[in-house]
Amino acid sequence: MLKRWEELPGYMRNEAVRPYYNRLRKRQGSLLLKRVFDFMAAILLLTFLLPVMAVIAAFVASDSKGGVFFLQERVTQYGRRFKIFKFRTMASDGEMHGPQVTAGGDGRVTAIGKVLRRYRLDELPQLINIILGDMSFCGTRPEVPYFVRQYTPEMMATLLLPAGVTSMASIRYKDEERLLEGAEDVDQVYIRDILPEKMKYNLWEVRKFGFWREIGVIVRTVAAVAL
Repeated sequence: MLKRWEELPGYMRNEAVRPYYNRLRKRQGSLLLKRVFDFMAAILLLTFLLPVMAVIAAFVASDSKGGVFFLQERVTQYGRRFKIFKFRTMASDGEMHGPQVTAGGDGRVTAIGKVLRRYRLDELPQLINIILGDMSFCGTRPEVPYFVRQYTPEMMATLLLPAGVTSMASIRYKDEERLLEGAEDVDQVYIRDILPEKMKYNLWEVRKFGFWREIGVIVRTVAAVAL
């Protein structure tokens, strides 16, 4: 359910965000259904996929030194920060040395990490984030605080909803690493060229929000990963 307008963080209470907020206020039933679906589906999937995740964890542990999981601070609904759970796909110190986003050919990515990223298996632990209410199955991918600080006033509208595991932008930009390959400053190219384009899709999804529309995005994501 949405907070009252007066309860939103000050940087979100701008006139560019208000039209998105007013539309979502009319869809409170769909927002409730979205949360119930997220919680129940995440519980069922986590229970079913635990053996698979145990095998993946074993591969990650044997492939390179470091912990099995990668935790990073991201931003979700109303600008709240949280720790995202993912299987580690980089060398244990890779995130500390290099850009925030990954380009094709990034030497920090491990051998098993390349496979996990190809099929998005590294994101399975985000089921925990969904259960905790940090994320949803469908929604704007959560960015690190550095990138959120680059948002325009209108982009803040994406923070009206929980961050998501997938979205239309995720499908359209599933080859994002390839697009960034060879960039001299990966983070700046992402901010200048890719983030604004992804946000066009994200803002459209907020404006057209509907529970069954999101189910369709989830189905399309599964198809996109399988191909």
